[in-house]
Amino acid sequence: MSAQTRPENARPRLSRERVLQGAMAVADAGGLAALTIRSIAQELDVKPMSVYHHVANKDAIVDGIVDLVFSEIELPTPGKDWQAEIRRRSVSAREALRRHPWAIQLLQSRTHPGPATMRHHNAVIGTLRQGGFSVAKTAHAFALIDSYVFGFALSEAALPIHGPETVPGVAAQMLEGFDPNEFPHLVEFSVAHILQPGYDFGAEFGYGLTLVLDALA
Repeated sequence: MSAQTRPENARPRLSRERVLQGAMAVADAGGLAALTIRSIAQELDVKPMSVYHHVANKDAIVDGIVDLVFSEIELPTPGKDWQAEIRRRSVSAREALRRHPWAIQLLQSRTHPGPATMRHHNAVIGTLRQGGFSVAKTAHAFALIDSYVFGFALSEAALPIHGPETVPGVAAQMLEGFDPNEFPHLVEFSVAHILQPGYDFGAEFGYGLTLVLDALA
């Protein structure tokens, strides 16, 4: 059937790419706990058995969507200024993990990495090596950078605040029932910093990343 004669409500042909995109949507909406063959089929409006024609099992699906997350992270370019390139990659990684917080615990866990994952690791290692790091120091740097990026993303995802406008209410709830005189430093920090207009925990990311990169330099 040609594109001109295909009914308007005809679904796109099912493919591995479409299955993985559907799985990504399910995980983004409900986390990994919501990710099942049935929920993916429902997202795609197909029968569950048809999903198995394109992916072998749930593990293969998780491998695939983790690779999709890696594909969203900007690759650093070996041979260019390593600090600028690793900063750009780290900022992009944090943004990807904000879009897909379920992936934080999975990025380093897969034993069957996809092509985007391999390209990503190769580019990061190449950027550090061509930036003057020895193999051993590349290992140290890679571990330190990702510990910071992934750790920050995990903290950010776990916080009960979601934007500056939610800070006062959450802070008041957390301090309710406590005598301020018992915790003077916490009260001072909250009033002088956390409760200031426009406070955003996410703004701390750049400060910490600069410290890490400067220390490595």
